[in-house]
Amino acid sequence: MPATPTDHPSHGRVPAALAWGAAVAQPFLFLSAVRTGPYRSTELRLFLTAVAVGLSLPLARRNPLAALGLLLAGVFAAATTRPDAVLLYLPLLAADAVVGRIAALRPLRILLPTALGALGVQIAAATYTTSGQDVFVSTVVALALALLTAGLLGRSVRERRSHTAELRAATTAEAVAAERLRIARELHDVVAHSIGVIAIQAGVGRRVIETQPAEARNALATIETTSRETLAGLRRTLGALRGAAADGRPAPRDPAPGLADLERLAASTADAGVRVELRHLGNPDVSLPPEVDLAAYRIVQESLTNVVRHAAAPTCRVTVERRTDTLLVEIADDGRGTPGAEPAGGYGLVGMRERAALLGGSLTAGPRHGGGFHVTAVLPLPADRPEGIRTA
Repeated sequence: MPATPTDHPSHGRVPAALAWGAAVAQPFLFLSAVRTGPYRSTELRLFLTAVAVGLSLPLARRNPLAALGLLLAGVFAAATTRPDAVLLYLPLLAADAVVGRIAALRPLRILLPTALGALGVQIAAATYTTSGQDVFVSTVVALALALLTAGLLGRSVRERRSHTAELRAATTAEAVAAERLRIARELHDVVAHSIGVIAIQAGVGRRVIETQPAEARNALATIETTSRETLAGLRRTLGALRGAAADGRPAPRDPAPGLADLERLAASTADAGVRVELRHLGNPDVSLPPEVDLAAYRIVQESLTNVVRHAAAPTCRVTVERRTDTLLVEIADDGRGTPGAEPAGGYGLVGMRERAALLGGSLTAGPRHGGGFHVTAVLPLPADRPEGIRTA
């Protein structure tokens, strides 16, 4: 997906560099803490050990495999100095927690060798910190059980996430299919019979127009009557699909909005507490078909609604670029909302993707580097559209 004008790659490099730097420093700080520590104080060495373990947490979120390797390196290096065993408890628990995170995020083909490698390093470290065969065996059993527990908990989280995603996908597909079926039934009831009558009468009129003008006029009259009834039925159907207000009044019949209304949409969004920065790029004379114009507006509208409800961001950037054969619409924010999350019963992202797909386009949405969320829609423009006529 193309990067937005504000999504510079350097925005995510600084936090990543800091996370790696802290994690690389962790083994050295840990080794220093267990070897000497200020005044040989056990309490202070435990504190420095906790600080050292905390340095690996940012990298554990970004790259748990690398964080696990650095944690285990620190544990083994510290164990070779034969410190008090209590100083190794927290790093070992942290390593097990990282294994649990790997179990929740990675497949078994990665988890199994990683867990076995972690257990091997922990057992090797135990050879320096235990005395006596009985103590060593019990220590190995405890290490294996702790690692197994962490792995099982991680797999449980992974399975629960997978099941939730499957349920959400099934519910979404069911809702989309039900809506499409409802629309298809409405249109079939209104159009199918009438179009059949019109086609038959048109064929009759064409065959008899030379020899039986009166019969041809009757056929044309039937076509006219049926067409008017069909148009009236379509209006009723579309009105029903658009719905009515809660107080029973008919739905408004205002013209469909388009990109020309973005300034007004931005103003209403600002009233809700989010300032919208609009950017129009490309050739302003590239015309937009009405369906593309409406779809682009609705995508921006739904995205801004999600920003207001979930992102907690003061600003949002909307970029509209008219290209020769496509219309590019991008919405980006720096908020803290949950990426890709929909409120209970909501299908905003699904609806936006459906709008883009029905026009032969695509829509992607996801978190941005450095925080925030973005939505990118690419809508194709027909090659035979008139030039020089602006619809938005």
